Amino acid sequence: MSLKTLKGAGTPILALFTSVSTLVCCALPALFVTLGMGAVTAGLVSAVPQIVFLSEHKNVVFTVAGLMLVTACYAMWRSRKDPCPIDPKEAQACKRVRKLSKLILFISVLAYVVGFFFAFLAANIFYG
Repeated sequence: MSLKTLKGAGTPILALFTSVSTLVCCALPALFVTLGMGAVTAGLVSAVPQIVFLSEHKNVVFTVAGLMLVTACYAMWRSRKDPCPIDPKEAQACKRVRKLSKLILFISVLAYVVGFFFAFLAANIFYG
């Protein structure tokens, strides 16, 4: 598989990385506290103190993650009709990378939505 074939997976992978950061900063601590596992949250924060920084700046984290998702969706939509190479092995690899990219992008959007829910909506819904 050549580097040219793999280039289509770059943007969805970056989108996944930023979407997972929304889960780490906001969704996991909120989920642990909601489930009554405050000690786990305290242990997590003491082991990885950068979580506090990310949580304090969650608006920036979600904005950057949202922009990355929009960029990934646009890049995927724009390249949807790009031809794959003529070589059968390269063509098969190209098709696999496209399917993998779609899956990664779907997981990224799902992670973003879950993180957004816990960061901005869950407290108002559950605690009024």
